[in-house]
Amino acid sequence: MNPWTAQTLVPLPVLVPLFAAGLALALHRYERAQRIISVAALSVVVAAAAALVVVAQDGPVVIDLGGWAAPVGVNLVADPLASLMLLVSGVVLLCVLLYSMAQGIADRDDRTAPASQDAEDLRKALEAQDPDADEGGRRDVLPVAIFHPTFLILAAGVADAFLAGDLFNLYVGFEILLAASYVLLTLGGTSERIRAGSVYVVVALLSSIVFLLAVGLVYAATGTVNLAQLAERLPEIDPGVRLGIQALLLLAFGIKAAIFPLSAWLPDSYPTAPAPVTAVFAGLLTKVGVYAILRTQTLLFPPDETLEAVLLVLALATMLVGILGAVAQDDVKRLLSFTLVSHIGYMIFGVALATQASTAAAIFYVVHHITVQTALFLVVGLIERRSGTTSLDRLGGLATLAPGLAVLFFVPAMNLAGIPPLSGFLGKVGLLEAGVLNGSGLAWALVVGSVVTSLLTLYAVVRAWNKAFWQPCADDRKLPDPSPLPWGMVGPTAALVAVSVSLTVAAGPLYDYAARAAHLALDTRSYVEAVFPDGAPRGTGTSDEVTDDGEEGSP
Repeated sequence: MNPWTAQTLVPLPVLVPLFAAGLALALHRYERAQRIISVAALSVVVAAAAALVVVAQDGPVVIDLGGWAAPVGVNLVADPLASLMLLVSGVVLLCVLLYSMAQGIADRDDRTAPASQDAEDLRKALEAQDPDADEGGRRDVLPVAIFHPTFLILAAGVADAFLAGDLFNLYVGFEILLAASYVLLTLGGTSERIRAGSVYVVVALLSSIVFLLAVGLVYAATGTVNLAQLAERLPEIDPGVRLGIQALLLLAFGIKAAIFPLSAWLPDSYPTAPAPVTAVFAGLLTKVGVYAILRTQTLLFPPDETLEAVLLVLALATMLVGILGAVAQDDVKRLLSFTLVSHIGYMIFGVALATQASTAAAIFYVVHHITVQTALFLVVGLIERRSGTTSLDRLGGLATLAPGLAVLFFVPAMNLAGIPPLSGFLGKVGLLEAGVLNGSGLAWALVVGSVVTSLLTLYAVVRAWNKAFWQPCADDRKLPDPSPLPWGMVGPTAALVAVSVSLTVAAGPLYDYAARAAHLALDTRSYVEAVFPDGAPRGTGTSDEVTDDGEEGSP
């Protein structure tokens, strides 16, 4: 592909959703137009990301926005790691969007159609269980006029975070997606969602303040926030200052990624949102935090045995505390929220070991977990729609009423637990091999902890499947049988489950690509040379020259 053509692909995942969000907001009175705009925009994002996966496999593709030289201006960098994350996130966002559109249509039809006696009985039963249920007995009604623009802004923020070539632009990407997430989390305005949203906002703002403080300290210590320059300058500054900056960045990203003990906010925040919102949050938002940790740890900081040990301990604690919380839950949404926290530990395990094998396994596992966790939350949304609840104590007999739904839950649940030969098993095997090769006591503790966590995950999801689908529901708790599930919601869910299964079929090429991404992520020289070929600033615009010591000179 022509280099100029490749460069023009890089900003599309950010610019297209932002432009589409403005257009969708301007056409807020035209629901059909909003749907067309949103689907078209995310389809372009998926196509651009797929092209970048191909063109970036041999090295980063860099574009300087406005043509300004990279040390002064803002640059976007699409290397194999960022491109792969863009593609997976684009596919997930598109599937969730299609699901939410079908849900909105079905909820509107439910509210306008004449109520049968069974539907009226179901509405009364649901209202008795949840006073905040809307008049149609559904809690997940999405205000379409604001949902589409906000969802597109979230997509742009995620893409900007993946492509950011400097720390401040990474901060901007986080703030874009977090601002959108505040709105999405509180859609519907129920008291439960407002309460959960308030906690989420406070925690997110705290992490943003810590991140911004770290960015300021980085600039004070090095005179730049450009990642390529920081890769060269940070190893040369005082080790104590560097360790303090590294700790601040890990604290900020650890909150966003929900690493223990910074994860208490997540199980109380995510389950209260509408099903598609919970799905995209669980699949993507924590993974953006993991990506930021992976990017900064591999690119900016030399290996440090003390910090590696701390990360390994935190990874083990995240695994075990999260999965023990999942085992104790009697609600499917909260159970999956705790497994989400738990499996972040696997990714931090791979990052902490800081080898090419462990980093490749972590990248593969991130891709696997994004698809599987999102698919599971979409299935739970279907379960709630079919039965009116997600409480395991009130569910039962769904395998008879909805056998297809039972399969849709079972497949990604087994994948999450790591049953061979599914992609979850392959990712965990790669991490275990990397831990064994490391050979340290902590690494072996993580190997054992990983196996225990997998077994407890299997127990938790099998217990949930058994209670919801296999065991009969007690007669005094059985709700009236509602209408069949809308195919517009089942289709995207099945597609995402199929994508998660396809990761197993294509595990060889995907793992090879993850290994290539890990190699280039750890090879800081390739990143620096892509941003500054031959040591010269990029871009054709006029800007101040930047000397080697970081001071601005005359034009």
